[in-house]
Amino acid sequence: MDIKAAALISEMQAIKGEMQPPTPPNSIAPQQDFSALLTQAVNNVNGLQQDTDALRTRFELGDDAVSLEQVMIAAQKSSIAFDATVQVRNKVVDAYKTIMNMPV
Repeated sequence: MDIKAAALISEMQAIKGEMQPPTPPNSIAPQQDFSALLTQAVNNVNGLQQDTDALRTRFELGDDAVSLEQVMIAAQKSSIAFDATVQVRNKVVDAYKTIMNMPV
């Protein structure tokens, strides 16, 4: 139980470190390439799915180091990430259709 709690705490600290403070209204925010952000997000989802598949395979082969809880948590993480990616894609496609249907 302590190992899981330590892993969760370290993951939360990593997320905290990635968060950026809000920029003041008068300062210019750094430009980020949308395609790079999208590529990174898709690669993260793909990595989660590959990790889940690896854990699932190890569990099915009888590896004692992998518990059913780890497999189920990894499966839920990858499922939620994939669903969020599909929703973002749908919103982008809807926005594109809306823009293309605007009269010029």
